[in-house]
Amino acid sequence: MNNSKMLSALSYFSVLFAPFIVPIIVFFVSQDKEVKYHAKKSFISHIIPVVLMIIIFISVFATTIPTTSSMLLTFEKPSLWSTFGPLLFIMIYIIIYMIVLIWNIIQGIRVLR
Repeated sequence: MNNSKMLSALSYFSVLFAPFIVPIIVFFVSQDKEVKYHAKKSFISHIIPVVLMIIIFISVFATTIPTTSSMLLTFEKPSLWSTFGPLLFIMIYIIIYMIVLIWNIIQGIRVLR
C-alpha cells in the first residue's frame, strides 16, 4: 500500500481519535499535493461540527434565557419553543455530526482503494 494513500486515509479516519491534529500535521509534513488536498478536505469536514456546535449553543441561549427570566417574574408557563427548542437543536447537531462522521469514514475507505 502506498504511503500517500495511507496518510490521506488517516486524515479522514482521524475524526475518530484526533480530529484537528492529524489533518494539520499531515498537511504540513507531506509534500504530495494529493495528500495535502485530502488533509485540507478532512480538516474542513472536522471543523463543521465544531462551528455548528457554537452556533447551536448561541442559538439555544439566545432563545431560552429571555423567556426563562421573564417567566420567573410573571409565573408564566414555559412556551413550547423554550421547552423543545434546545432539544431540537441538539437533535439536529447529532444528525449532522453523524453525517460528517460517516462521510469521513467513507472518504477514508475510498482513498484506500
